[in-house]
Amino acid sequence: MALVVICGQPCSGKSTAAICLAEALQDAEAKPTVRIIDESSLHLGRNQSYFDMVVEKNLRGVLRSEVDRSLSKDNIIIVDSLNNIKGYRYELWCLARAAGIRYCVLFCDTEENGCREWNNKRGEMGESTYDTRIFEDLIRRFEKPDRRNRWDSPLFELFPSRDGIKQSSPVIEEAVSYLTKKVDSKTRDVRVLQPTIATQSARKTEANSLYEMDRATQEVINAIVEAQSCLFGGPMNKISLGDHLPTIDIQRSVGLPELRSLRRTFIKLAGQYSLSGPPPPTDADSAKRMFIDYLNREIAAA
Repeated sequence: MALVVICGQPCSGKSTAAICLAEALQDAEAKPTVRIIDESSLHLGRNQSYFDMVVEKNLRGVLRSEVDRSLSKDNIIIVDSLNNIKGYRYELWCLARAAGIRYCVLFCDTEENGCREWNNKRGEMGESTYDTRIFEDLIRRFEKPDRRNRWDSPLFELFPSRDGIKQSSPVIEEAVSYLTKKVDSKTRDVRVLQPTIATQSARKTEANSLYEMDRATQEVINAIVEAQSCLFGGPMNKISLGDHLPTIDIQRSVGLPELRSLRRTFIKLAGQYSLSGPPPPTDADSAKRMFIDYLNREIAAA
């Protein structure tokens, strides 16, 4: 149903915001299935995950793969991580677009001094904290989201150090409304991303569909070639492959190179059509029927 990207500086209140949002969604009328994906859910530590650029890159890859596996039109995925690189947020946006679901960014806009203070308090309470070197490096490299970028829009901004984070916070309620609102032809304030040919995976078809398509079209070609050879250059008559199939109606001699070219084009078009329409036929008769109709139309138009 949706992908929510939580972003912000380290110790800016992201995990609290993710929990509040998840609880508010579960209390909503639609009651969607909600899952939070973060470092702790994958048994990854704070300092170990951001020790250097190589480790951090691996962390982003692990999180991205888990998000990709979890996305569907039946649940809401909340990515609770730094998500501090705009290029990485773009990658997550592309995953949402390929899945054809809603997308939004929830930004915890906390001042740097407030983040440092919260990190120190965690240490005093015996909780896991960021090392000073790692913390300052992450602060320095953070790329603030911009609602003008499509991968940062719509953008919901929280100010934890000023307003706090509660399930009843206006920004949380606004995000819940956006994520659960029913969409119809009149809806203008909710955008559901649409996959493109470049991002949409080809629909899975039965294993023998391509084989049946190839074999059936070749049988039609062979029948036309054999019928023409029996006429010895005479006028072409209608060719029938059986009572259950349409007649091949070509009133001129068609050479084998032209027939092969038409066959290749037909198979290519059938594969492209399967991306947005029904899968190619998996039985021989259906494939022959489609190919004969295509031949009659193309040869008559030539």
